[in-house]
Amino acid sequence: MADRRLQVFHAVAKHGSFTRAAEHLHMTQPAVTFQIKQLEEHFDTRLLDRGHGKITLTTAGELVLAYAERILGLSAELDSRVSELTDELAGQIKIGTSTTIAAYWLPQILEGFKRRYPRVLPRVLVGTSKLTEDRVAARELDIGLIEIATEQHSIERHSAARDELLVICRPDHPLARFERLSAKDLVGYPFIDRDPGNGIRQIADEFFETAGIAGSEITLCAELGSLAAIKQLAAAGLGFAIASRRAIRRDVEEGRLAAVPLEPRTYTPLEVIVPRDKFRSRLITAFADYACEQFTLIAEQEEHER
Repeated sequence: MADRRLQVFHAVAKHGSFTRAAEHLHMTQPAVTFQIKQLEEHFDTRLLDRGHGKITLTTAGELVLAYAERILGLSAELDSRVSELTDELAGQIKIGTSTTIAAYWLPQILEGFKRRYPRVLPRVLVGTSKLTEDRVAARELDIGLIEIATEQHSIERHSAARDELLVICRPDHPLARFERLSAKDLVGYPFIDRDPGNGIRQIADEFFETAGIAGSEITLCAELGSLAAIKQLAAAGLGFAIASRRAIRRDVEEGRLAAVPLEPRTYTPLEVIVPRDKFRSRLITAFADYACEQFTLIAEQEEHER
Protein backbone atom coordinates (compact mmCIF):
# COMPACT_ATOMS: atom_id res chain seq x y z
CA MET A 1 0.00 0.00 0.00
CA ALA A 2 2.96 2.34 0.48
CA ASP A 3 3.58 5.02 -2.15
CA ARG A 4 5.77 3.51 -4.88
CA ARG A 5 7.77 6.73 -5.05
CA LEU A 6 8.76 6.31 -1.40
CA GLN A 7 9.77 2.68 -2.02
CA VAL A 8 12.00 3.70 -4.91
CA PHE A 9 13.50 6.65 -3.01
CA HIS A 10 14.22 4.41 -0.03
CA ALA A 11 16.00 1.87 -2.27
CA VAL A 12 18.13 4.55 -3.98
CA ALA A 13 19.08 6.09 -0.64
CA LYS A 14 20.00 2.74 0.89
CA HIS A 15 21.93 1.41 -2.11
CA GLY A 16 23.53 4.76 -2.97
CA SER A 17 22.99 4.02 -6.65
CA PHE A 18 20.18 4.24 -9.20
CA THR A 19 21.54 1.13 -10.93
CA ARG A 20 21.66 -1.04 -7.79
CA ALA A 21 18.25 0.23 -6.69
CA ALA A 22 16.82 -0.71 -10.09
CA GLU A 23 18.27 -4.23 -9.79
CA HIS A 24 16.92 -4.59 -6.26
CA LEU A 25 13.42 -3.43 -7.28
CA HIS A 26 13.44 -5.34 -10.59
CA MET A 27 12.87 -2.07 -12.46
CA THR A 28 14.64 -0.28 -15.29
CA GLN A 29 16.96 2.60 -14.37
CA PRO A 30 14.87 5.16 -16.31
CA ALA A 31 11.79 4.05 -14.33
CA VAL A 32 13.67 4.60 -11.06
CA THR A 33 14.82 8.04 -12.23
CA PHE A 34 11.24 8.94 -13.16
CA GLN A 35 9.90 7.97 -9.71
CA ILE A 36 12.56 10.06 -7.96
CA LYS A 37 11.76 13.03 -10.20
CA GLN A 38 8.05 12.66 -9.39
CA LEU A 39 8.77 12.64 -5.66
CA GLU A 40 11.00 15.71 -5.87
CA GLU A 41 8.31 17.52 -7.84
CA HIS A 42 5.75 16.54 -5.20
CA PHE A 43 7.85 18.12 -2.42
CA ASP A 44 9.11 20.87 -4.72
CA THR A 45 12.68 20.38 -3.57
CA ARG A 46 15.76 18.35 -4.44
CA LEU A 47 16.13 15.20 -2.33
CA LEU A 48 19.31 13.77 -3.83
CA ASP A 49 22.55 15.38 -4.95
CA ARG A 50 24.23 13.59 -7.84
CA GLY A 51 27.87 14.26 -8.58
CA HIS A 52 31.19 12.51 -9.28
CA GLY A 53 29.44 9.14 -9.48
CA LYS A 54 28.14 9.48 -5.94
CA ILE A 55 24.64 10.07 -4.56
CA THR A 56 24.13 11.97 -1.31
CA LEU A 57 20.99 13.03 0.51
CA THR A 58 20.07 16.67 0.89
CA THR A 59 18.71 17.86 4.23
CA ALA A 60 15.19 17.40 2.87
CA GLY A 61 16.19 13.98 1.57
CA GLU A 62 17.34 12.86 5.03
CA LEU A 63 13.99 13.93 6.48
CA VAL A 64 12.04 12.10 3.75
CA LEU A 65 14.17 8.96 4.26
CA ALA A 66 13.42 8.90 7.99
CA TYR A 67 9.69 9.10 7.35
CA ALA A 68 9.88 6.66 4.41
CA GLU A 69 11.40 3.99 6.67
CA ARG A 70 8.58 4.44 9.18
CA ILE A 71 5.87 4.47 6.51
CA LEU A 72 7.23 1.42 4.66
CA GLY A 73 7.62 -0.48 7.91
CA LEU A 74 4.04 0.26 8.95
CA SER A 75 2.79 -0.66 5.47
CA ALA A 76 4.50 -4.06 5.61
CA GLU A 77 3.18 -4.64 9.11
CA LEU A 78 -0.36 -3.73 7.99
CA ASP A 79 -0.21 -6.16 5.06
CA SER A 80 0.97 -8.96 7.32
CA ARG A 81 -1.59 -8.28 10.04
CA VAL A 82 -4.51 -8.24 7.61
CA SER A 83 -3.20 -11.41 5.96
CA GLU A 84 -3.06 -13.07 9.37
CA LEU A 85 -6.65 -12.09 10.09
CA THR A 86 -7.81 -13.65 6.83
CA ASP A 87 -5.71 -16.73 7.64
CA GLU A 88 -4.17 -16.71 4.17
CA LEU A 89 -0.51 -16.07 3.61
CA ALA A 90 0.15 -13.79 0.67
CA GLY A 91 2.65 -11.24 -0.54
CA GLN A 92 6.28 -11.05 -1.54
CA ILE A 93 9.13 -12.69 0.34
CA LYS A 94 12.75 -11.88 -0.53
CA ILE A 95 14.94 -14.95 -0.17
CA GLY A 96 18.72 -15.07 -0.40
CA THR A 97 20.53 -18.34 -0.89
CA SER A 98 23.93 -19.81 -1.65
CA THR A 99 24.57 -21.33 -5.07
CA THR A 100 24.54 -24.95 -3.87
CA ILE A 101 21.30 -24.61 -1.91
CA ALA A 102 19.71 -22.71 -4.81
CA ALA A 103 20.42 -25.56 -7.20
CA TYR A 104 19.92 -28.67 -5.07
CA TRP A 105 17.64 -27.79 -2.13
CA LEU A 106 15.60 -24.68 -2.84
CA PRO A 107 13.48 -25.96 -5.78
CA GLN A 108 11.92 -28.68 -3.64
CA ILE A 109 11.35 -26.25 -0.75
CA LEU A 110 9.74 -23.62 -2.98
CA GLU A 111 7.54 -26.14 -4.77
CA GLY A 112 6.01 -27.38 -1.53
CA PHE A 113 5.59 -23.89 -0.07
CA LYS A 114 3.95 -22.52 -3.24
CA ARG A 115 1.50 -25.43 -3.31
CA ARG A 116 0.55 -24.64 0.27
CA TYR A 117 0.43 -20.85 -0.19
CA PRO A 118 -0.13 -20.05 -3.90
CA ARG A 119 -0.54 -16.30 -3.31
CA VAL A 120 2.99 -15.94 -1.96
CA LEU A 121 5.52 -14.49 -4.42
CA PRO A 122 9.10 -15.65 -3.70
CA ARG A 123 11.90 -13.47 -5.06
CA VAL A 124 15.23 -15.28 -4.91
CA LEU A 125 18.70 -13.74 -5.00
CA VAL A 126 21.64 -16.16 -5.32
CA GLY A 127 25.11 -15.35 -3.97
CA THR A 128 27.74 -16.59 -1.55
CA SER A 129 26.79 -17.42 2.02
CA LYS A 130 28.67 -14.34 3.24
CA LEU A 131 26.92 -12.01 0.79
CA THR A 132 23.52 -13.47 1.66
CA GLU A 133 24.17 -13.11 5.38
CA ASP A 134 25.20 -9.47 4.99
CA ARG A 135 22.06 -8.71 2.97
CA VAL A 136 19.83 -10.33 5.59
CA ALA A 137 21.62 -8.36 8.32
CA ALA A 138 21.02 -5.16 6.32
CA ARG A 139 17.34 -6.17 5.93
CA GLU A 140 17.66 -6.15 2.15
CA LEU A 141 16.44 -9.76 2.31
CA ASP A 142 13.71 -11.27 4.48
CA ILE A 143 15.39 -14.63 4.90
CA GLY A 144 18.59 -16.47 3.96
CA LEU A 145 19.32 -20.13 3.28
CA ILE A 146 23.07 -20.69 3.56
CA GLU A 147 25.71 -23.25 4.47
CA ILE A 148 27.34 -21.43 7.33
CA ALA A 149 26.68 -18.21 9.24
CA THR A 150 28.79 -16.06 11.53
CA GLU A 151 27.74 -14.69 14.89
CA GLN A 152 26.35 -11.34 13.73
CA HIS A 153 24.17 -9.90 16.48
CA SER A 154 21.55 -8.72 13.99
CA ILE A 155 21.03 -12.26 12.65
CA GLU A 156 18.91 -15.02 14.13
CA ARG A 157 20.20 -18.47 13.13
CA HIS A 158 18.39 -21.79 12.84
CA SER A 159 20.58 -24.83 12.11
CA ALA A 160 18.23 -27.11 10.18
CA ALA A 161 20.34 -30.02 8.93
CA ARG A 162 23.74 -30.90 7.52
CA ASP A 163 25.20 -32.40 4.36
CA GLU A 164 28.44 -34.37 4.16
CA LEU A 165 31.38 -32.93 2.24
CA LEU A 166 33.24 -35.24 -0.12
CA VAL A 167 36.31 -35.06 -2.30
CA ILE A 168 35.27 -35.24 -5.95
CA CYS A 169 37.53 -36.13 -8.85
CA ARG A 170 37.63 -38.04 -12.12
CA PRO A 171 36.96 -41.77 -11.57
CA ASP A 172 40.48 -42.70 -12.77
CA HIS A 173 42.16 -40.01 -10.63
CA PRO A 174 44.72 -41.37 -8.10
CA LEU A 175 42.60 -40.05 -5.21
CA ALA A 176 39.57 -42.08 -6.32
CA ARG A 177 41.08 -45.34 -5.00
CA PHE A 178 41.04 -44.15 -1.38
CA GLU A 179 38.24 -45.10 1.05
CA ARG A 180 38.89 -41.97 3.13
CA LEU A 181 41.04 -38.91 2.47
CA SER A 182 42.83 -36.89 5.12
CA ALA A 183 44.11 -33.37 4.53
CA LYS A 184 47.67 -34.72 4.20
CA ASP A 185 46.54 -37.18 1.52
CA LEU A 186 45.40 -34.24 -0.60
CA VAL A 187 48.65 -32.27 -0.49
CA GLY A 188 50.37 -32.12 -3.87
CA TYR A 189 47.27 -32.67 -5.97
CA PRO A 190 45.74 -29.73 -7.91
CA PHE A 191 42.79 -28.30 -5.95
CA ILE A 192 39.76 -26.60 -7.52
CA ASP A 193 38.55 -24.20 -4.83
CA ARG A 194 35.35 -22.20 -4.34
CA ASP A 195 35.16 -18.41 -4.44
CA PRO A 196 35.80 -16.27 -1.31
CA GLY A 197 32.74 -15.95 0.91
CA ASN A 198 31.47 -19.39 -0.03
CA GLY A 199 30.46 -21.43 3.02
CA ILE A 200 31.95 -24.69 1.76
CA ARG A 201 35.24 -22.94 1.03
CA GLN A 202 35.34 -21.75 4.64
CA ILE A 203 34.80 -25.28 5.93
CA ALA A 204 37.45 -26.66 3.54
CA ASP A 205 39.93 -24.01 4.74
CA GLU A 206 39.26 -25.03 8.35
CA PHE A 207 39.67 -28.73 7.41
CA PHE A 208 43.20 -28.07 6.12
CA GLU A 209 44.12 -25.65 8.93
CA THR A 210 43.04 -28.13 11.63
CA ALA A 211 45.38 -30.72 10.08
CA GLY A 212 48.26 -28.22 10.14
CA ILE A 213 48.30 -27.78 6.36
CA ALA A 214 49.30 -24.23 5.39
CA GLY A 215 47.74 -22.52 2.42
CA SER A 216 51.15 -22.48 0.69
CA GLU A 217 51.16 -26.29 0.72
CA ILE A 218 47.93 -26.52 -1.29
CA THR A 219 48.33 -26.64 -5.06
CA LEU A 220 45.59 -24.31 -6.23
CA CYS A 221 44.34 -25.19 -9.71
CA ALA A 222 41.40 -22.79 -10.05
CA GLU A 223 39.02 -20.69 -7.94
CA LEU A 224 35.43 -20.73 -9.21
CA GLY A 225 32.04 -19.44 -8.11
CA SER A 226 30.10 -21.95 -10.21
CA LEU A 227 29.67 -25.45 -8.82
CA ALA A 228 28.75 -26.69 -12.31
CA ALA A 229 32.09 -25.41 -13.62
CA ILE A 230 33.93 -26.99 -10.68
CA LYS A 231 32.34 -30.36 -11.36
CA GLN A 232 33.18 -30.08 -15.06
CA LEU A 233 36.86 -29.35 -14.37
CA ALA A 234 37.04 -32.19 -11.85
CA ALA A 235 35.39 -34.61 -14.29
CA ALA A 236 37.91 -33.53 -16.94
CA GLY A 237 40.75 -34.56 -14.63
CA LEU A 238 42.19 -31.11 -13.95
CA GLY A 239 42.11 -31.59 -10.19
CA PHE A 240 40.01 -32.47 -7.16
CA ALA A 241 37.38 -30.38 -5.38
CA ILE A 242 35.28 -30.56 -2.23
CA ALA A 243 31.50 -30.55 -2.60
CA SER A 244 28.39 -31.58 -0.70
CA ARG A 245 26.95 -35.06 -1.22
CA ARG A 246 23.56 -33.87 -2.50
CA ALA A 247 25.19 -31.64 -5.12
CA ILE A 248 27.20 -34.46 -6.74
CA ARG A 249 24.90 -37.46 -6.23
CA ARG A 250 23.73 -37.70 -9.85
CA ASP A 251 27.24 -37.14 -11.24
CA VAL A 252 28.51 -40.07 -9.17
CA GLU A 253 25.59 -42.31 -10.11
CA GLU A 254 26.18 -41.62 -13.82
CA GLY A 255 29.94 -42.24 -13.54
CA ARG A 256 31.19 -38.73 -14.30
CA LEU A 257 32.73 -38.25 -10.87
CA ALA A 258 34.12 -40.32 -8.03
CA ALA A 259 33.41 -39.19 -4.45
CA VAL A 260 35.47 -40.03 -1.38
CA PRO A 261 34.61 -39.05 2.24
CA LEU A 262 37.00 -36.85 4.18
CA GLU A 263 38.85 -38.07 7.26
CA PRO A 264 37.65 -36.98 9.73
CA ARG A 265 34.13 -36.93 8.30
CA THR A 266 33.22 -33.31 7.59
CA TYR A 267 29.80 -31.73 7.13
CA THR A 268 28.38 -28.43 5.97
CA PRO A 269 25.54 -27.05 8.08
CA LEU A 270 22.34 -25.96 6.36
CA GLU A 271 21.12 -22.83 8.09
CA VAL A 272 18.09 -20.60 7.90
CA ILE A 273 18.77 -17.00 8.92
CA VAL A 274 16.41 -14.07 9.47
CA PRO A 275 16.91 -10.54 10.81
CA ARG A 276 16.68 -10.36 14.59
CA ASP A 277 13.48 -8.30 14.62
CA LYS A 278 11.03 -7.65 17.42
CA PHE A 279 8.25 -7.77 14.83
CA ARG A 280 8.32 -10.45 12.14
CA SER A 281 5.54 -11.13 9.67
CA ARG A 282 3.78 -14.45 9.75
CA LEU A 283 4.89 -15.04 6.16
CA ILE A 284 8.59 -14.86 7.06
CA THR A 285 8.07 -17.01 10.14
CA ALA A 286 6.07 -19.57 8.16
CA PHE A 287 8.68 -19.81 5.41
CA ALA A 288 11.56 -20.07 7.91
CA ASP A 289 9.78 -22.89 9.77
CA TYR A 290 8.91 -24.66 6.52
CA ALA A 291 12.48 -24.39 5.18
CA CYS A 292 13.90 -25.83 8.42
CA GLU A 293 11.41 -28.67 8.29
CA GLN A 294 12.16 -29.47 4.64
CA PHE A 295 15.94 -29.31 5.11
CA THR A 296 15.58 -31.90 7.87
CA LEU A 297 13.23 -34.16 5.89
CA ILE A 298 15.35 -34.07 2.73
CA ALA A 299 18.56 -34.77 4.69
CA GLU A 300 16.92 -37.69 6.52
CA GLN A 301 15.63 -39.11 3.24
CA GLU A 302 19.11 -38.90 1.70
CA GLU A 303 20.61 -40.65 4.73
CA HIS A 304 17.99 -43.42 4.52
CA GLU A 305 18.62 -43.97 0.79
CA ARG A 306 22.34 -44.50 1.45
